[in-house]
Amino acid sequence: MATEPTTRGTLPYEDTTSSGLYFEAKEPAGSGLLIFAMTMMAFAGIWAIFEGIAAIAGSKVYIANSVFVFSNLNTWGWIVLGLGALLLLSAFTLLAGSQFARWFGITAAGLNAAGQLFFLDAYPLWAICMFAADIVIIYALATYAGPRLKLTR
Repeated sequence: MATEPTTRGTLPYEDTTSSGLYFEAKEPAGSGLLIFAMTMMAFAGIWAIFEGIAAIAGSKVYIANSVFVFSNLNTWGWIVLGLGALLLLSAFTLLAGSQFARWFGITAAGLNAAGQLFFLDAYPLWAICMFAADIVIIYALATYAGPRLKLTR
């Protein structure tokens, strides 16, 4: 059974030799940004866990006499610890490349962004950096993630 010749731009892979016998798979658009977002999500989750533990333990790294929207530093430590665990879990679910993992990651990053803004009084610079990272994560997941992209082959 003969196959019809196709033009180079219509193939889902790239012909890297003149003979056409060796083919190399192309990376889908946005895969680099998605891997970056997944890595940032894992690092943000780990850091938020450490941040929550430090707040629960009453560490001196936070600004003294901070005023929170509600409750105290101990309560926000537990909240940030839970958000960190949620971010870490969502980073690993992104390996599946499913629609659920995409929306779970967007939700987790959105909740962490909101939580970091409420935690702003205790650790201002880091909370703003984490908020910015969460926005990049949400952009990457909303734009490139989902069932059309599998990060594992």
